[in-house]
Amino acid sequence: MAKRKKTENGKVKTSTLIVAVVISFIVGIPSGIFINKYKTGINLSIKPESASEKNIPSDISGQIAEHEKSVSVNPDNVEAWIHLGDLYFDSDIPEKSVAAYEKALALNPANADVWTDMGVMYRRLNKFEKAIECFDKAVSINPKHEVSRFNKGIVLVHNLNSKQEAIRVWEELLEVNPLAKAPDGLSVDEMLKQLKQP
Repeated sequence: MAKRKKTENGKVKTSTLIVAVVISFIVGIPSGIFINKYKTGINLSIKPESASEKNIPSDISGQIAEHEKSVSVNPDNVEAWIHLGDLYFDSDIPEKSVAAYEKALALNPANADVWTDMGVMYRRLNKFEKAIECFDKAVSINPKHEVSRFNKGIVLVHNLNSKQEAIRVWEELLEVNPLAKAPDGLSVDEMLKQLKQP
């Protein structure tokens, strides 16, 4: 699946919600438990928390503070807003991540990756319809955007109980890329076969 740019700390930034879905298909984990962006131990509450309250490493907290200052001085810096949103995303602060992505998209609404990441954050906030809207917007900008198509299927299956619609979305993903795979190598085609089983 498509990956985002590397963050300043060298970690690959992705917009996928895939890992737990693959796990749930393989071992039947309840859909209410979800691993986001290859992280474990995510706090499932939606209470806003600051970076310091979440025990974020000091280097990440420092980057957040630096980017918060940067956007306050130069609020028209799209890349700074995106990077701030990414830092909040990686720190599991979805409310602030959404706010930063909204600022970036107000300045440049044609970024499918940012729409997708914002959709992921809306899902974390249990705003599933908003997540779907974001994924749809990403696809309208870039019809070949695989991550947004995959994430839409995730929300449809696990949050909106719309299995048939998810099947349709993932079949469309396979039309874009017949070899689409999850990060662990499981093909979307195989996941669809499992999803279609009675």
